[in-house]
Amino acid sequence: MKNHSNLHSDLKTLVIVAHPDLKTSRINQRLTAELEQRGKVTVHKLYEIYPDEKIDVGREQALLLSHDRIVFQFPLQWYSSPSLLKKWIDEILYKIIFADGHAKADSHAKGRDKLKGKELLVAISTGGTRSMFQAGGRHNFTISELLRPFQQTANYVGMIYRQPFVVSGILEVSDEQLESYAREYADYLES
Repeated sequence: MKNHSNLHSDLKTLVIVAHPDLKTSRINQRLTAELEQRGKVTVHKLYEIYPDEKIDVGREQALLLSHDRIVFQFPLQWYSSPSLLKKWIDEILYKIIFADGHAKADSHAKGRDKLKGKELLVAISTGGTRSMFQAGGRHNFTISELLRPFQQTANYVGMIYRQPFVVSGILEVSDEQLESYAREYADYLES
């Protein structure tokens, strides 16, 4: 996965790790460990922080607004994110956009300005290989097509959507490849 350009190293980066069982995940655990080891980004493990799935909206909004680049890191499950990340998006972004609690045009503009110019990056792992994610392939759609809701969410709130980081075919990834992915991922977020 090369050619990740146009990221700025001076941006404060928040990585929201949304893996329901990170301790047993070979791929996401290693990617996260590399980020934590380097210590240059904020790593925020949703399922560890909210095992009861009761999200502290104020805390999460403050965290979101204090960073310039937001990364959603998760395993692609049933062509989407794990449920807690979806809940986080629903609760945190919705309440920022509709700051006064009403879906009115003027509140849209006010809330959308809070996120305008921030970057959004999606980092996913998939069981399927890249060749499975194409027209006529097993999953019939490209990764880019499956991630469109995230891209549109970014567009809707004025964020800049960046090229996703994808580790596919996780059952076939060797230890050496995993180390390479971990370094590349951290480099991408820090570059």
